[in-house]
Amino acid sequence: MKKLLVGCLSYSLLAGLACFAQDKAGKEKTITGEGKCAKCALHETKKCQDAVETTDAKGKKVIYYLDNNNVAKDFHDNICKESKQVKATGTVKKVDGKMQMAATKIEEVK
Repeated sequence: MKKLLVGCLSYSLLAGLACFAQDKAGKEKTITGEGKCAKCALHETKKCQDAVETTDAKGKKVIYYLDNNNVAKDFHDNICKESKQVKATGTVKKVDGKMQMAATKIEEVK
């Protein structure tokens, strides 16, 4: 009986932590910053890719690399040759130490 109780409590704790981690990673976020091409302006990728450069609360530069989904591809011509202020919304995750966003909406800030 004691093993069953400990097993149930352990399972509940792990399930709760998994839900918390999934919720944290899957939340949609809106960022505002300078939209740039990661290849042409930042010289960090071999192929054109949207990126948004922002600063965090501590004043540190943060670059969000946007996934090459349809939203980013459709917007790319706006920032490939010229950087512009943009607002991007999407889900954010950290991949290999870099911030990556799957954008659901990108618009130029005027």
